[in-house]
Amino acid sequence: MIELMRTNNLVTISAAEAILTSAGVHVLVLDGYISALEGGIGAFQRRVMVVDDEEQEARALLIEAGLGAELRDARTR
Repeated sequence: MIELMRTNNLVTISAAEAILTSAGVHVLVLDGYISALEGGIGAFQRRVMVVDDEEQEARALLIEAGLGAELRDARTR
């Protein structure tokens, strides 16, 4: 799996997940439980992951939706 974004912004995560899921892209949000356990201080960000083969499609969809600035650089994986 490839990490597309890492953030504490629940609205951004929800939007990205909805966009990708509606397009048929397999998406997984990791670290939601630890983020909730730490009490909201922002120490642990949630990660939005996609299947390797769907990375380019997912990036294109999120850029088109205006979330391109949230994407992690593909070279820093």
